[in-house]
Amino acid sequence: MILFPAIDLLGGKCVRLRQGAYDQVTEYGDDPVAVAKTFADQGAEWIHMVDLEGARSGEPAHLEVLSRVANELSIPIQYGGGLRSAGSVGRALDAGATRAIVGTKLTGDPRVATQLFAEFGERLVAGIDARNGEVAIHGWTAGSGRPVIQFVREMVSVGCRRVIYTDIGRDGELAGPDIDGTARLVQESKVAVVASGGVASLNDLVSLKGAGVEGVIIGKALYESRFTLVEALNWVQPDRS
Repeated sequence: MILFPAIDLLGGKCVRLRQGAYDQVTEYGDDPVAVAKTFADQGAEWIHMVDLEGARSGEPAHLEVLSRVANELSIPIQYGGGLRSAGSVGRALDAGATRAIVGTKLTGDPRVATQLFAEFGERLVAGIDARNGEVAIHGWTAGSGRPVIQFVREMVSVGCRRVIYTDIGRDGELAGPDIDGTARLVQESKVAVVASGGVASLNDLVSLKGAGVEGVIIGKALYESRFTLVEALNWVQPDRS
């Protein structure tokens, strides 16, 4: 199981939002590159970056930060936030992202989703952000009216091979992830799932591993020192050298 330390960007700083609310921001550092390097030094295999301003505005706002992080690190980066066209996805990949995450755009015309997955293949990841079982859009500010499982199945049918599933109600709460919901998604969608939201303890990571996820995104638990990335990696990968 892959662990993805998260760097959420707002105003050029590393922050965390509580349940996706832009008026509930906690700042954790003003140098995203330094934060990313720290994670890499601790053994991170990937970095997960989210452009919160881009998610809200619909256009990526931190591609320069992405480029600086990519130039400094030798590990892959998955990047999302404001990627709502083939052009913006291409710019994110050109700036240094290994994978680009698209959410809102995929909920519209299915022909667009088909075209995006045809063009970018496995470098494109579907970002499935959910509140009460409903897919959320526009930077988590609105509901789409689409049930999560139904939507993921639609994405798989047009070429999606990996999703990032975030339970918004648990994100930033340190209240534990939605283990049952995540396990159902893994079992019913038959697609690689990266879980996000609510991780508070090392045992949460073990539970998610048991649910069959490919990876887990960890944010606030690391920034609030619930555990270190080194401890987490040793916990879920005890045989790693």
